[in-house]
Amino acid sequence: MSELTASALLTNNVGLHARPSVKLTQLAKKYDAAITVATTPDGPWFDAKSPVKMMRLKAPQGEILHFHATGADAGAALKELVALVTRKFDEE
Repeated sequence: MSELTASALLTNNVGLHARPSVKLTQLAKKYDAAITVATTPDGPWFDAKSPVKMMRLKAPQGEILHFHATGADAGAALKELVALVTRKFDEE
């Protein structure tokens, strides 16, 4: 089982708030992997598939999101999640 990590800089204006959080969780749920997100490499870590937990992260613009994934398609999941953040959640 793969255990992978990745990170991405939040460059969108609102950071990780309502709409971006929902987009991130919807994408994470498409993968057969356990995915967690934190704003520091040491955590605390939050379940990327939980909209409530993603909202609790409250990461502002300029924060780095750290991803950790384990499971069959962990690599594909991290690649797509980093791409979503890099594309500013397709909102700008």
